[in-house]
Amino acid sequence: MSGILMISMLAACGNNNGNTGGSTAEPQASAAATEAAGTNTQPAGDSGTVDTSQPVTLKMIFVGPKPVDYDLVFGEINKKLKEKVNATLEAEFLDWSDWAQKYPLKLAANENFDLIYSANWAGYNDQALKGGFLELTDELLQKYAPMTWEAMPEVGWGQAKVNGKLYMVPQNRGETIEKLILYREDLRKKYNLPEINSPEAYATYLKTVSEKEQGVTPFVPETGDWKLHNLDRVLLKQQNEWNMFDFDLPIGFKLSDPAGKVFNVYETPEFKELVYYYKDLADHNAWSKSALNSKLDHQQEFRAGKTASITHNLGTLGALMTDMREKNSPYELALADITPDKKKSVAVSTQNGVSIHATTKNPERSLMVIDLLQNDKELHDLMMNGITAVHYNPVGDDKYTNAEKNANYTGFSNWGFNSPLNRDNASFPDEGNALTDKWEAEVYHYPLETFVFDNSKVKTEVANVGNVMLQYGIPLEYGSVKDVDGGLAKLQAQVKEAGIDTIIAEVQRQIDEFLANSGQ
Repeated sequence: MSGILMISMLAACGNNNGNTGGSTAEPQASAAATEAAGTNTQPAGDSGTVDTSQPVTLKMIFVGPKPVDYDLVFGEINKKLKEKVNATLEAEFLDWSDWAQKYPLKLAANENFDLIYSANWAGYNDQALKGGFLELTDELLQKYAPMTWEAMPEVGWGQAKVNGKLYMVPQNRGETIEKLILYREDLRKKYNLPEINSPEAYATYLKTVSEKEQGVTPFVPETGDWKLHNLDRVLLKQQNEWNMFDFDLPIGFKLSDPAGKVFNVYETPEFKELVYYYKDLADHNAWSKSALNSKLDHQQEFRAGKTASITHNLGTLGALMTDMREKNSPYELALADITPDKKKSVAVSTQNGVSIHATTKNPERSLMVIDLLQNDKELHDLMMNGITAVHYNPVGDDKYTNAEKNANYTGFSNWGFNSPLNRDNASFPDEGNALTDKWEAEVYHYPLETFVFDNSKVKTEVANVGNVMLQYGIPLEYGSVKDVDGGLAKLQAQVKEAGIDTIIAEVQRQIDEFLANSGQ
């Protein structure tokens, strides 16, 4: 299996919203890729035939909050970048609470910046087709990002292409994208509840906490402009073994279907059953009545004991568990896989990456900086982990433990530079490692794993359907619609009027063409 498709343990995601996920497995890139990444580092001052005599300042857009110690860490990063390629990196951060609105606006307004975090869950394909990102040719990469060119598996480049063209330097380390529940094990034990290993057991936990535990919200969702419920990744996608196109559309197909027949998720009996499950939870106050408009940081709420459970990928949740345990949290923590017997899949390379703004005045230097931050050991460690003995303590070449100020440099999308040089947390929970081992042995590769939907011919319909999802779908899924059957019928009618059938026909056409060309 190629390196890009192996499971690793990085907290991405993501999508904080998307987010995104991982394991404490050793870096899984091929030996050749690892060697290329580790030994081809440019010596200070050596920029080959590239003219770096003029200093440049490059601006990069990240998603996630600005780290407390941004000035400290980026000060060190910039010392090294100045030495190596005569460049300085200046960052802007789009907070999780409103990144989904601000991100496309920055590109639409053609603001002045050079680099931007990009990901499939952050609209990479759409923005590439709109012309927001610079096309990265083989010649550009070979000249200005030679280490990345050598280290990246061919499948990584292939997965990042849109209509045969590349607009991103993708991550060079695979990760699981399955979602888990992190919950208060002390509360489960307190009320003598069954093991949380199914949707039914989880519902019992949420209802019991709501009824008996004062001052604790059973579940707090992530903030973000998601067009489906926060738990749908688990209870629709994973539970039914579907792929759902990154949750921008109510369209899916069964992973095991060799023909990749597409269907409207809103018209399935599985969706109707799930809406009733959510309505029951809402009626039992499993989440706040204001959850639809919440700006709460779900991880901080869990850390503070204000919520009994959250959901995210294994990497993010494992890192949070590690930090809480190291800080002697009074709560007993545990992970729940409530779809334990279902197929597990892995992220494609576009789960995280970095793109260059189409209008940058410094495309060459931008690529050189990406090359260093993904493949130069010293710079990679700074970008991913911060300052030694301040934010992290190195353990050998590929692991680390949290230092005292770890929390001052975390939570933003440095995952765009994921590579075989990533360090894994040596203190990662044993439960997380066990799940990683189990999932790695069960990874399911399906015919449409690398399929990318080009929505350029149905942009109007996609926008209209998205609006319907937010207006009629999300309230239904958060249990705020009293008449479930009536609400579901209205949602189905509205999404049809918005053009879902046209989109499905176009998706199916592209899937059929993809399978024919790939010999499936």
